[in-house]
Amino acid sequence: MELILSMGIGILVASGTWLVMRPRSFQVIVGLCLLSYGVNLFIFSMGRLRTAAAPILPKSGEIDPTAFTDPIPQALVLTAIVISFATTALFLVVLLASRGFTGTDHVDGKERQ
Repeated sequence: MELILSMGIGILVASGTWLVMRPRSFQVIVGLCLLSYGVNLFIFSMGRLRTAAAPILPKSGEIDPTAFTDPIPQALVLTAIVISFATTALFLVVLLASRGFTGTDHVDGKERQ
């Protein structure tokens, strides 16, 4: 499971980095989204991957912290998802305004001849 997760994170970050270096604004925005997804998965994986475990603590007895996942990375990822959604919406509005003013979606504002 860890190998699949690390490969998924690597593919998301690599393709996001490649798209960020493209000359079109829409490709840059998609690349930033892929980078944020890769970082979110990385942060989420820092809380330990655990399957078939109880999400709540028992009422009595000793508590073994290694039997439970850390909730802090999960809360960070939920916050990051909301923030990345808002910034993506802002980037799309800026992209549409820039395309309306310049007539092109190139990052530098002009087509290559």
